[in-house]
Amino acid sequence: MNTSTRLTRYLIEKSIPYQEIEHFHSNSSICSAITANISLKQIAKAVLLKNHEDKKLMAILPAAHKISLSALNKNLHGCFRLMKEQEVYQVFSDCNHGAVPPAAEAYHLSMVCERELDQLAEVYLEAGDHETLLRVSQEDFKAIMSSGKHLHFSREVFH
Repeated sequence: MNTSTRLTRYLIEKSIPYQEIEHFHSNSSICSAITANISLKQIAKAVLLKNHEDKKLMAILPAAHKISLSALNKNLHGCFRLMKEQEVYQVFSDCNHGAVPPAAEAYHLSMVCERELDQLAEVYLEAGDHETLLRVSQEDFKAIMSSGKHLHFSREVFH
């Protein structure tokens, strides 16, 4: 499988330029960073959440970070929890399992973005497969993240 069709359609519709970065097959953002020789801090990963009303939320954070559900729920005055894998697979049916693009609008989802990503000159996005990252400028990343809240809800776990 190649880049997500919904993701590429979304980027084209929004006139967001990107560069495809191919890398060896990997099953995690950590391995993608290593095989593509990119800092974990520059890769934006998506974590899918939902609340008791089945409202879905995409949390976007650096691959070097771990989400703090307590911090996120406190900031949002909510009660979000991780979605089950099978539910994620259904939402991202045009992607390889576990290769979720951090572009919530392309999938009609609400989002929240970790503020630390706003400081980077360029950001790398999972493309929907396990062999491609998309490099976008900070300006274009901000356009992709424009509909979400920008909060601090994670902590660095890999240096």
